[in-house]
Order: sequence, then C-alpha cells, then structure tokens
Amino acid sequence: MLALSATRRHAVFRMAMEFIVTFLLLSGLSLLMAGREARAGVMTRDAMARAFPSPYLLGERDPALPVWPVFKQNATSNDLVGYAFESIDFVAIPGFAGVPVNMLVLLGPSGEFVDVRVISHHEPVFLDGLGEAPLHRFAAQYRGLSLRQNIAIDAAPRNRAGNDAGNVHIDGVAKATASVRIINQSVIAAALKVARARLGFSGGSDPDRIARVRQNYLERLRPEELQAAGLLSRLQLDNAAVERAFAGSEAEGIDQEAVSQPSSSFIDLAVTPLSVPSAAQSLLTPRDQERLKGRLEPGDHALLVSWRGRYGIVSDSFVPGTVSDRLVLSQGGLPMEMRDLNFDLKPPADSPLQGRQFKIFRVIAQSGLDPALPMQFAFKVQRFKGQIYPEKFTRDFSFSLALPARFVVKPEPDNKGWLPIWKQRWMEIALAVAALALLFAALLRWRGLVADGRRFGRIRTGFLGFTLVFIGWFAQGQLSIVNLTGLVQALHEKRDLSYLMYDPMSIVLWGGVLVSLFIWGRGTFCGWLCPFGAMQEFVAKAARLLRVPQWRVGRRTDQALRGLKYIALAGILACAWWSPAWTDRLVELEPFKTAITLNFVRAWPYVLYAAGLLALNALVYKAFCRYLCPFGAGLAVLGRVRLWNWLPRRKECGTPCQTCRHRCDYGAIRKDGAIRYDECFQCMDCVVIHQSDDLCAPLLLEKKRRVIPVRAA
Repeated sequence: MLALSATRRHAVFRMAMEFIVTFLLLSGLSLLMAGREARAGVMTRDAMARAFPSPYLLGERDPALPVWPVFKQNATSNDLVGYAFESIDFVAIPGFAGVPVNMLVLLGPSGEFVDVRVISHHEPVFLDGLGEAPLHRFAAQYRGLSLRQNIAIDAAPRNRAGNDAGNVHIDGVAKATASVRIINQSVIAAALKVARARLGFSGGSDPDRIARVRQNYLERLRPEELQAAGLLSRLQLDNAAVERAFAGSEAEGIDQEAVSQPSSSFIDLAVTPLSVPSAAQSLLTPRDQERLKGRLEPGDHALLVSWRGRYGIVSDSFVPGTVSDRLVLSQGGLPMEMRDLNFDLKPPADSPLQGRQFKIFRVIAQSGLDPALPMQFAFKVQRFKGQIYPEKFTRDFSFSLALPARFVVKPEPDNKGWLPIWKQRWMEIALAVAALALLFAALLRWRGLVADGRRFGRIRTGFLGFTLVFIGWFAQGQLSIVNLTGLVQALHEKRDLSYLMYDPMSIVLWGGVLVSLFIWGRGTFCGWLCPFGAMQEFVAKAARLLRVPQWRVGRRTDQALRGLKYIALAGILACAWWSPAWTDRLVELEPFKTAITLNFVRAWPYVLYAAGLLALNALVYKAFCRYLCPFGAGLAVLGRVRLWNWLPRRKECGTPCQTCRHRCDYGAIRKDGAIRYDECFQCMDCVVIHQSDDLCAPLLLEKKRRVIPVRAA
C-alpha cells in the first residue's frame, strides 16, 4: 500500500476526531428522553447524624418522603426542631456544569430555615476560582429566614435595616450572580415541597404566580350589602335537609330533634374574606382592623366564619389555634389549611355578628390560595351510632365563594426564577443584541467594511475592545467548553435545560453564534466575539509594536498541532458523560475563567498558566486558539453547517498568487488558495487584500496593464 501524505493523514485524522465529537453530541440529544434519572441524595443516616450532632436527636427517615425529623431534648420531652433533607431529592436544577448543586436544609416547623449548607457542587466559578468560601457564606445567610418571606438576592451588599417581615435581602456573590440564583431557586423550591407535605403549606399554585387581593381598593358597603357585592357566601340548612342527606344509612332517624322539628334551622353559616378591605371595614371596628393586619403576613388570607343554629363549625373537642374539624377549604381539588387565628373579636353593637358565633381563620400566603379563583368549602355533619365504640357517619354540604374581579389584581411576575435576571440586565442585553446586529450587518456588507484597510483596522480594534471590556469583563459573557459539558451532563441526567436561562448574556451570545454558524462559520465567534481571543489579539499587537520576534511554526508541525484541540474536545465531552468530577479538572485547559471571569485574581498556578498562554501568543500568534482550544474545536465541528463559502476568491488565488496565504497568521489558507473555514478566524485581512488594487497581486497587475498603455501614448 502507498503511504499517505502528511496532508492526507491530517485530513483523515481530523475527520475521525470530528466524527467522534459529533457522535458524542448527537448521543446526548438522543438520550434526552432515555437518560438515567437525576441523582438522588447521598446522605446516609450516619452522615446526617454527624451533620446534626448533640444536642440534636435524629429521627427515622420518613418512608414516604426523603426527610429526616430532627429533635432537641427539652427536659423529659423531645421537641421537633425541623425536617432535614437534601435539595437534590426534590429539585434538580442543573448548574453551569450541568450538575445540580446539592444543599442540606433543616426546615423548622413554621417554615423557617434553621440551617442551610452545601453538600456538593460543580459550579466552575467556585472550583479553584473564587473558592468555596463565598458559596458557604452565601448559604449561611438563609439561617433565620422563613419561607413566609420573599427572599431576594442583591448583587451588592445592602443595609439589612431595609428588611421587613415579608421581604428580606441577602447578598449575592460577585462573578457568580447566575450560580447563586440557581442555588436560591433550588433551596426555595425544595423547601416549599417539604413545607407543603409536612407543614401545612398547600400543594396548590406557586404563591408567586397567583392573583392578589387589591389592598388599595375600597367600596363603602353596609353589612347587608356584602352578599350582593360577592363578599359573603352563605350555607343555610334546616333539619329536614340534613335528615335527607342521611336517608338510607344506619344514621337515618337517630337525630330525634331533626325528625321532630324538620323545619327548624340546623345551621346558618356565612363566610366573609376579611383580607378584602371592603369586607373588613363593613364588619370590624377600626381598632380590630389594625389588630388583624398585625396578625397577618403579606399575602395571608383571613376568613371570618360566623354561624347560628344547633350545630357549629367546630366540635366540643376543638382546640383554639388549630384547624376546624367540620369546615374544610379547597381550591382546584386541593385541600388548603384554615387555621384558627384565635382572634378576640369585639364587633360593634349594630353589627350583624351580634347573636352569632364566629371565628377568624387564616390561610397562609404559601398555601397558594388564589383569590381570583372560586374557593370551595365543605361543611361536614357527623352522626355517631353506638355507645362504647360508636360508628361515625359523615355527610358533606358544599358551597363556594368567588370574589369579583374588581377586588383582585393579576399575578405578579415570578421573582424567584430566571425572569427577574433578564429584567434586571435588560440594558446589557439590549447593548449586546445591538452589537451583534451591528456586527452581522457589517459582515453582510463586507465590501463596504473592507473598502478602506486603515478604517477597517480601527473598526476591528474597537469592536475587539468592546468584546473584551463589555462582553468579557463587565457582562461576564465568555462562552466556553463549560457550556457544552453542562449541556451534555444535563442531557445525560435527563434534567431540565431551563438553567441556561439564568445567564442571559450567554443565551444572547449563543443565539448570535448559532446564527453565524449557518452564515459565516465558526470564525465569527472566535475572531470577533471571544473575549479571551480579543485579549490575545491585543497582546499580539503589543508584541509586534515592541518588535518581539515572531515564531512561524513549520507546516507539518502546524498540521499535527491543530489536531490537539479535537483530542481535547473529545476527551472533555467523553468525561462529561461519565465523570463530572474529572470534567471539572479538564475544563481548566481553558484559561477563560482565570483571565476573563476572575480577572487573574486566583491561585498562582492558574494565573501562571493563563499568563504563559498569553506570553506564548506574543511569540506564536493565537497558539491557544489554533492548537488547544476545545471550545473552538467544537465550533469548528458545528461550523460545518455553514451554507456557503462567503469569503471572496479569484482564480489566481493560489495559482500563482500566494500573497494571502503568506499574510494569514492563522495558516487558514491552503496552497491552492482555498480557505479552511474550520481554521479561519475571520480577521478578514485576506479580504482587505483581495479588494485592494494596491495589495492584491492580480488587481495590481491589472492596474499596471491599464496604466502602461496610457504612458506609452
């Protein structure tokens, strides 16, 4: 067999590596629906006991819910401190490495955070970057806060005096804003699931995605007008109606009073929402209105239940401050806890409450009760037959309460997910979108862009400065291999990809990259939008001004070195599939986190590595981009979807003219003049030459041919 040429061997090698990378990417997509389930918690009983040592006592793990009750001895009794759980057992929101952060949470009986700690994470910015200390300080801020409060993350520290009962602010972490928001979402969402299952928080709607009672709207209503206004719902039963409900059962006829006086009132029951200002003003004194406001948290609902008749809404065994055993509230088929507020109400002398019994019940904000939707009530009537072990018979009588639309306001925006980040950074997003639009418009009209070589040089230098300073250092928009490994790991673990939305700048840049891949190939990002690439270009310009000798890598060596980035890409993606821990180490091949995200404020080995690459770049132009960058290799593979070869060529390019090839610092032009788009960084120097009749040899020759006949004449 004939030996393959070096060029042919390189082409075969590159095709093989691209096949491997493409296979790994497509495998991730194909296993999106067939991937394994997200990892469950890792804490054993011994590990949990070590996390909460004496004076705490660890109970048995709940067989139905992955929580551990934690107690504290108090004299002769053990008081419940709270429920300990791992966030990953309830919510698995991937971080930027594609792996969820796992938090250990101890949630108190009233929904307060007793303790929050980090069990495990793979967030790149905290791994040998900022270090884990800021992450642990962030988690510690939850202690003492409550699910009843709206927890907001501030980008910068602020005065805690601004906190109130319903709203608290905790400090974020600079350079890790998106990561801590993902962690916050994980902690809150997991805690809400536990609270709804164990603490009486309803499993209904998300409390932040429901309507609210309009507090600044007041109608002057007399008490007798409440029902007509839709603020009072009534259930009236006589003895005959109740007896009919038990007809045909063994409890029929055992209520002698109901049989003997069928037309007498059994109960006259009314429910009024006192959390609506118009209803509260109609039934309460100003003093009681203020007292009631002081007993409610923001978003809580207060329901006044009044009744008269021979049967009440609570039994003789009812304990004040607990849930009614005869009246049940539900919405959308889900029960919601109504707890007695134990409120000492003193109605006015002319109040319709005179002569009636009444209680005020509270429905906490976290229940998810939506005042814009009907509230269903079930009034339970019980009869008992037998003396020693009586048999109980129950019949439900249903009624509902629906508030008119004028008393409620539409849902507020979600303030715990990714949407607030986009709103908060709308100016940065708008500027990035405008910059992308300007770049794409310029590239589409490339003839005008390169018409003046000096002007083009100034434009390119200015845009690269924008890329480095704004996109990189300010907006933290450096795309990297971590974006690809995170995607692979999230797909492998069958996780939701909504975590990507927590970094709006990356989403905007990815949108631009995907568009540019179809039109121009990988060079648009690598040559114009990569902050570290821009930094390298400025270092190279400085080196040339200082007359630093430039090394030209030999053709064969250059061809061999270019394959390294494909090997790195394949290895990192394979590791992302099988070993996230090793992936965290391998992605450090990129110096982006050190140079761009952390501004070289990092442990000295990483700073030395990034500085060394920049020093090498001063000698060998963009050596890292050409030979080592795994993200660039991934874009080169994806860039094969490019629709056309858009860079202009002439038939003389390569035969005989070699000007562009010798001037190309990337070595992206073959001897035959063809451009290797997988290695082209779109510096467009060759396009400037191509369009200049002072630089392009064919145009220069044609110009001379036009001038010589004139001189001869």
